[in-house]
Amino acid sequence: MNNNFTFSIKSICFDEDYHPSESTRITTNFANLARGQSRQENLRNALRMIDNRFNSLAHWDNPKGDRYSVELEIISVEMNVGAEGNNDAFPLIEILKTNIVDQKTNERIEGIVGNNFSSYVRDYDFSVVLPEYNKDRPAFSTPDNFGDLHGNLFKCFLSSDAYREHFHKPPVICLSASSSKTYHRTGNQHPVLGVEYQQDELSSTDLYFQKMGLQVRFFMPPNSVAPFAFYFRGDLLGDYTNLELISTISTMETFQKIYRPEIYNANSAAGACYRPNLQHQDYSLTRIVYDREERSRLAVEQGKFAEEHFIKPYRTVLEQWSANHAR
Repeated sequence: MNNNFTFSIKSICFDEDYHPSESTRITTNFANLARGQSRQENLRNALRMIDNRFNSLAHWDNPKGDRYSVELEIISVEMNVGAEGNNDAFPLIEILKTNIVDQKTNERIEGIVGNNFSSYVRDYDFSVVLPEYNKDRPAFSTPDNFGDLHGNLFKCFLSSDAYREHFHKPPVICLSASSSKTYHRTGNQHPVLGVEYQQDELSSTDLYFQKMGLQVRFFMPPNSVAPFAFYFRGDLLGDYTNLELISTISTMETFQKIYRPEIYNANSAAGACYRPNLQHQDYSLTRIVYDREERSRLAVEQGKFAEEHFIKPYRTVLEQWSANHAR
């Protein structure tokens, strides 16, 4: 049944002139910045933050701290179920691709694909499936097959010709550490990723990404104030160059400072034993406008959109395919 699923990939530059397309999930980090009266100032400031952070980490042979800049591409993945062409394509996934420009050598270096991760089906799972499943239950739990379809769709995309034609390495997705878990600093330290942390147990997000074929490690880069979750295949420390890793850190730390300032723009760094807290009050704000309440509300709307336009019309085909894919 794999032949019934085809993927197409579209790319658009994320710069200060970016405008979200109609098919873009508007809760996505980059799309949210590009809306409202402050859109261009938001984008300009965010991109400047990314470049500054990149140069602070890539400080060797970079005396003025201005050698590198980061170019971002928004990668939109559409999926067809048993149909040729894009007339019935569903917007499955959006991720970010980083590219590094070396101003000294005039070289453009390919970065990492993944970074930010956005998915309508994930919105459906967390905003529709989970609330309905837990409606009358005394304690919160998840269905046994929770995340199976989404995970299988993601793995199918990574093994597709479309992915191999566009990208040379597996993705790395960088997210916030979970506020429901406690993290302990280890003795392991990487020159770019920084100090490694380990958690007491897997979070629901970790388990969800595990079904996507991704494992997780937590690192707090130099001069960061909290660890990040890095989801990856293979060897995170061995498969990617320092500049590739820096492109992910600088991009995603900037987004997290904007969207999770209580954690990632706190005025004190995480200690040896750390639990993220969105109620933390000792933090600084960036000069970037963002409505977090709107983002949460829209996630529910977009989960219902996925249910109406993808899950319900193709439920039988998707369930049969996912069951076969798991064998």
